[in-house]
Parts: sequence; structure tokens; C-alpha cells
Amino acid sequence: MRLASAALVLCFVALSAVTVRAQTPPATTEATPATTADPATVVKAFLDRLWPEAQKKGVSRATFDAAFANYAPDPDVIALNASQPEHVKSAGEYTGLLVSPVRIANGQVHKAAITPLLAAIEARFGVDRHVLLAIWGIESAYGTSMGDRSVVRSLATLADSDTRRAEFWRGELIAALMIVQRGDITAERLAGSWAGAMGHTQFIPTTYAAYAVDFDGDGRRDIWTTVADGLGSTANYLKVSGWAPGVPWGFEVAVPPAFDYAQAAPGITKTLAEWQVLGVAPVVKRDETAPDSKIGPMQLILPAGAAGPAFLVTKNFNAILRYNRSISYALSVGHLADRIAGGAPFVKAWPDDDTGLSRAEREDLQRRLQAQGHDVGDIDGVLGARTRTAIRTFQRAQKLTEDGHPNGSLLAKLRAVGAP
Repeated sequence: MRLASAALVLCFVALSAVTVRAQTPPATTEATPATTADPATVVKAFLDRLWPEAQKKGVSRATFDAAFANYAPDPDVIALNASQPEHVKSAGEYTGLLVSPVRIANGQVHKAAITPLLAAIEARFGVDRHVLLAIWGIESAYGTSMGDRSVVRSLATLADSDTRRAEFWRGELIAALMIVQRGDITAERLAGSWAGAMGHTQFIPTTYAAYAVDFDGDGRRDIWTTVADGLGSTANYLKVSGWAPGVPWGFEVAVPPAFDYAQAAPGITKTLAEWQVLGVAPVVKRDETAPDSKIGPMQLILPAGAAGPAFLVTKNFNAILRYNRSISYALSVGHLADRIAGGAPFVKAWPDDDTGLSRAEREDLQRRLQAQGHDVGDIDGVLGARTRTAIRTFQRAQKLTEDGHPNGSLLAKLRAVGAP
């Protein structure tokens, strides 16, 4: 999860094929060159470089030595980091995977089981309990899949092997050592995912340091074994990220024929009344407890283009985006929250032919647009505002629906036009 604009300027980023754990950066597919140096020598050199930085941050020598007493890089972590799935799922596939009948049912069971706790968290932070349940369910299957790898070992492995993002991993590693230094948890029990995400809602160490709370008041911020601290910490993070109490994340809407889909471009926001003047309206009766004046500006998003469901989203969608900068992730959290609360599935079906693009295909798409004179920014596979604008321009020239949506069909049309 990364920062989203406070002014509701939603950045459309490539949809992730798997859940990117809280604040974990997109994985790289670049493998680190192999080394023939003696492994023990390599480890010692890494620790010798790390120690001064850790010491400067307040890690004691005793904590440092204990944490790395039996350290050896984890080859599985190196392999996982080098072979993250290149292909992405479409928004429909992704949402269907995360908002499953099992997750909905389990969320409702947990909602009933911990109602007093959820009410207390909601009263303190103002964050909808159903959104907290949805994040909990997606991130760790309600605490049943939090990861069992040593966080220190995983992060140390990444800090020394992933040269492209070594600075990020070192920062997280030192933050993990500081968690041990403060006595929040022992290094042996500090477990999480292969990328260092931890606890019920998968915080990375720096996020834990900044936003975790001791909600149950026992003197420890225990996001690993205490549900109250895990969910309370997530509520605190969302509140700091701009969550507005009593405001929905968004809702599905119907878009009229011949709609100007340029209105769905990132950065364009209107009040609900203004959208309704354009013919955009909720597909089901809306909860009137949140008046238009409280909801504020909303953005129209089309995760599958004009052929799929459309949504008006609020500032609270932005808060979820900060947890994980993926439109599909935030949509899945919002929809799972609604389903746990008893809401219905989306009305409009996802298109069957909306295929995701691999990173190589997204870069190919950008190159082909650029070759035709369109400004797409860097050729990086990240389809931001400039690439989306270029897509609309191409669609206009080809007399296609100008929804700015990239998929396999659009790439095929670009390839048919000619080589870049």
C-alpha cells in the first residue's frame, strides 16, 4: 500500500495477479546475478555493512548479534522474488478470486463472534467494521495464513540479494530489528510472509512502527497473536490515510449510452448530483444515511472498461488504495465488505473477453503508442494517466469506445496497425 492523492486523484496502476501485502512494493522480475564467492564471506560482508546503519538507528549489538546468530540467506525467498507472476488477472478474475463465498461466509461468522470488539474499534477510529473484516479476510484469511517465515531472515536475504531495491529492504530489516529491540516480540517469533509482511493484516515493519496500536491496552502492540491490536492497527492506518466516517467506499453505477468516457479519466471528480446530470446513477437504492454533501467528490472508475461494471468511488476508496495501490485490490476490499454486510453481487457482469496483460505486453503497448507519436511517459509497464490518455486518442482514431482500458484486444489492434 502506497500513498494515494488526498484530492481523489486516483492513479491507475497495473493490476496485481496476487495480493500485494500491506505496503510491499511491486515485485521485480530481474534476478540477481549469481556469485561464486564463499557464502560465509558474503554473509559477513553484508552484516559488516549493515551493522553501522542498524547501530545508528538504535539497534544494540546484543540484539543484532542474536538476530543473526545462525543467519543464512533463504534460497526460497530469492526464488520467489525473482519469479513473481508476470501475468496479471483481469479485474473480474481478481475480484472473483478474492470475494469468494468462503471469505464472505467466514467474514460473517467473525463479525458475529467479535461484535463488541468491532464496535469499539469503529467508535474509536470511525472505520467501517466490514472494511476491516474484508482486509483481514483478504490479507490473512482471518488470521489463518499470516506466514511462518522469519521476517529477519527474509528481509536480510532480500536486502543483500535484490540490488535493485536494496535500500528499501534494508530499511524494513532495520525496522524489524527495532521491533525486537523494543521488546514487542522476539526475533524467533517475528514471522511473516517471504517479503516481510506480518500479522493479521500483513503490515511491513516500517508501517508497524508508525501505525500499529495497542488496542487491548496490555502494553504491547501485538499484531501477530492479538486480533484487537491487528484490526485496531489497520483502522488507525486507514484513519490516518484519510478515512471519512459514515462515507461509503463507493457503489456500482449504470452509465448511459453514448457516454463520454473521458469523464472516467484519473483526476476527474464530481458530486453525485453532477454525475446524475450526466446520466450516471446507482444501480441499487443507495443508503441515504450518507448525504451527498458528506460523501463529497467522487470519481468514475471502469476496471474492465466500458464493457464491464462501473463504479463511483469516494475518498475512502483512496484510503484503501493507500493500503494497496491496486484498483482491483481496493475494489475487492470494498465489495467483500459489502457482501459481509449482506449486500448483493455486482449487477453488471464482467466481460468474458477482458484479458489481462503481462508486463512485457504492457511495455509493448506503450512502445506502439509512443511510435505513433503519443506521450506515454516511461516505457515501464505501468499504465498511468498519460498512457490512458494515449489509449483514448488511439481508440478515437480507430472509432472505438474511448474508455482508455488496456487489454488483449486493444494490444491486438495496436499490433495490427504496425510494428513500433
